[in-house]
Amino acid sequence: MDTRPFRSVLYIPGSKERALHKATTLPTDAIIFDLEDAVAIDEKPRARRLLADTLQDLDYGPRVQLVRINALNTEWGADDLDVISAARPEAILLPKVDSAAHIEDLARRLDARPETADTRIWAMMESPLGVLNALDIASAPRMAGFIMGTNDLAKDMGLRYRADRMPLFTSLQMGLLAAKARGLVAVDGVYNAFRDGAGLRAECEQGRDMGFDGKTLIHPSQLEIANTIFAPSSDEIDTARRQIDAYNAAVARGEGVAVLDGKIVENLHIVTAKQILAKADALAS
Repeated sequence: MDTRPFRSVLYIPGSKERALHKATTLPTDAIIFDLEDAVAIDEKPRARRLLADTLQDLDYGPRVQLVRINALNTEWGADDLDVISAARPEAILLPKVDSAAHIEDLARRLDARPETADTRIWAMMESPLGVLNALDIASAPRMAGFIMGTNDLAKDMGLRYRADRMPLFTSLQMGLLAAKARGLVAVDGVYNAFRDGAGLRAECEQGRDMGFDGKTLIHPSQLEIANTIFAPSSDEIDTARRQIDAYNAAVARGEGVAVLDGKIVENLHIVTAKQILAKADALAS
């Protein structure tokens, strides 16, 4: 699994030159350069050329870079891939993934190009069929992560919006289970009301507690909240360090279990504690 932070994953339209430049300065862990929904049909040829040139010319630093192309069964998908491949993209985000066959098709196309030898694949999990096939999709070649497409899921399932997202829980958890089973990154869907900081915070906290690695965002104003919520807190870091110290001391005494703050500490807690400290170290660097 990729150990880099994915607290914040910001969508940037591939057609907006100013936004593409501004993204080099934003405190986002990852960027989705979007050639699909964020680009009007008439703008798609210009957008893919602009994005390919931009990715080769600009330095986005440590930010993870994903390019969302149009689906390969559309009239734009193959052209997107042809043009973007010249920029040696770090990852391609494929929309409308219903089965592993969609990923396998993209993987074969990437295999045929020397410039995409190291390009990974991410899948938009945004259809009922895709969610039902989540484990097969997660097991496909070159897979690195899932992005939950909650807006499309809600549309296809005829859901009514609820702040607690209860109607989406089964879909979210199925995506999470498949991603974690195969060691992939799992990123939660967007929060549409980008001026509603309290609502975003609540949804980030929910996604964090479910096990998501971060949240997709539609506006830079959402970055601070996502970065804060999905980062280990100072209390979590302190507890992780004390758990490791207590467990090591117990092992030195020939014991397999420690007690800290009135709670049992076993090896499984140490695995989690080390993950928390590794994430904190990655953010600090």
